[in-house]
Amino acid sequence: MSGAMLTVMLVLFAASIPVAVAIGLAAIVGIQGYTSFPLIVAAQQLFVAVDKFPLAAIPFFILAGNLMDVGGISRRLVDFAKSLVGGIQGGLPATCVVTCMIFAAISGSSVATTFAIGAIMIPALVRAGYPVAFAAALQATAAELGVIIPPSIPMILYGVTTQTSIPELFIAGFGPGLLIGGALIATVLVWCRIAGWGKQDGEGRLPFRTALRQAGWALFMPVVVLGGIYGGVTTPTEASVIAVVYAILVGMFLHRELGWRDLYPIFRKSVVSSAVIMFIIACAALFSWLLNRQGVPDLAAAWLVETFDGPGLYLLGVNLFLFVVGMFVETSASIIVLAPILQEAAERFGIDGVHFGTVMVVNLAMGMITPPFGVNLFAAAQVAGTSIDRMMRYLPVFIGVIFACLMVITYVPWITLTLPHLVFR
Repeated sequence: MSGAMLTVMLVLFAASIPVAVAIGLAAIVGIQGYTSFPLIVAAQQLFVAVDKFPLAAIPFFILAGNLMDVGGISRRLVDFAKSLVGGIQGGLPATCVVTCMIFAAISGSSVATTFAIGAIMIPALVRAGYPVAFAAALQATAAELGVIIPPSIPMILYGVTTQTSIPELFIAGFGPGLLIGGALIATVLVWCRIAGWGKQDGEGRLPFRTALRQAGWALFMPVVVLGGIYGGVTTPTEASVIAVVYAILVGMFLHRELGWRDLYPIFRKSVVSSAVIMFIIACAALFSWLLNRQGVPDLAAAWLVETFDGPGLYLLGVNLFLFVVGMFVETSASIIVLAPILQEAAERFGIDGVHFGTVMVVNLAMGMITPPFGVNLFAAAQVAGTSIDRMMRYLPVFIGVIFACLMVITYVPWITLTLPHLVFR
């Protein structure tokens, strides 16, 4: 059954059928052709998949990101980041990375980060003389920090799917996020020196104190959201609601850039984005449920343990496998289908679940910037008004940097586990 389901799914992918529909139809083929279950079990499992309280955080974090974009929080974060690093050659691309790191601590979504920050940074980079394709490729890459630095929607999905502590996964993302952000900043600074770009990047930069004062409420938002989670005051889901309320209050009554008329299109956009993600989650969970019924996770885990004779080789094999999967399958679907199988094998090798979850999320995040289905690429290309083909001139360098960081994160576990051990153990 599993072979037939995978074949149907891959054929539908090749036919450019949407990911959720392809996975759902493959699952229905499995039910109808290889089990005695009535078809209504599909509807039942679709409902069960999304009937989980932690998943409510996803639409709220998406809504918070959209509210911050319209409410002026994103622009103030850009001005603050530019006051920090914008005064040197290559400071504007570095500003893009720093802003995405800060915004990631609020939104939890790479696509939301791409649109919210890219709408400001890509035109600014182009006006400063940077190639538009370089600006779009950099924005798409930096935006993937939105799913690594907490809060993170993929980490919520991983925690729900594998029964791993979501607060521990969240705090584990800080080390890898800072490593990747630092590596990207170093890369663009060297690149700009070699190419001769960005010699005038310091123009229009606000003084640090002015930028800090203007961005004060925006910078306090991660403190409110993440402080509540790590302080044991709120769950991640409750923190997502607080993020929405905070964004509305700041945008409407403090920055006064968010009006009542803006709320309907913001809510509509957020509902559509959330519905797409939830539909993928539901269909992927149905597919995963059928695989579990057939004992595929146990067989796969046993094969992996027999094939790889140590945790180091297992992690290398998983990273190479996930890199390919991430190019073709959406991140949420990949986590829900593969995480239970791969983590079960990882536990047999004695690999910490939080570390493995972080490695998996970082790896699949690369799928957001690799063709043919990289969602960040499509979003950045749309904002920049360019094509993915032109972005491919610059993307290999950024992908190489991310992959190098992934290897460090994989084989130097303390980068991931130091904070969780200090806070929770």
